[in-house]
Amino acid sequence: MTTPTLLTGALAATEAGVSPATIRKWVQLGRLSPAGKQGRAQLFRLEDVFAAERDARGGRPGVSGRSA
Repeated sequence: MTTPTLLTGALAATEAGVSPATIRKWVQLGRLSPAGKQGRAQLFRLEDVFAAERDARGGRPGVSGRSA
């Protein structure tokens, strides 16, 4: 079994196409949990970030979750 790559919030945000503030908000709301720490930085598994992003969009790819 391979060890998942852990990314800082800023790198995870870039990969998921969201802002670092969004990552912090998901943590505050309990939608995303850090997988570790490096110094003061929280580290996240990319698959967890993508799961939180799908959840925020309502589980459907390509839907922003915003009302028109």
